[in-house]
Amino acid sequence: MADKTIMLVCSAGMSTSLLVTKMMKAAEARGLDADIFAVSAAEADHNLGSKEIDVLLLGPQVRFMKSQFEKKLAGKDIPLEVINMQDYGMMNGENVLNQALTLIK
Repeated sequence: MADKTIMLVCSAGMSTSLLVTKMMKAAEARGLDADIFAVSAAEADHNLGSKEIDVLLLGPQVRFMKSQFEKKLAGKDIPLEVINMQDYGMMNGENVLNQALTLIK
């Protein structure tokens, strides 16, 4: 099992796949054992119920769902944040990985 599990949520799960690849390369370069994956908003509930998630990051295009996810995560001690729009647009895996790791206690 990975040391850190980072779940990214976007509208279809597709747009974040490139970002996931870049985040995994950044984690590998640091020697960090991380399970980083992207799902659609519709698949998020299943993953929250079946995996130990350390942090959940929302893609900027689903930022309007943040309050819904806050309710879903209530009492679960899983940090939630929206990915920085500039880092997302530039597909900056290093910065988004840093954002995720900063949120994990």
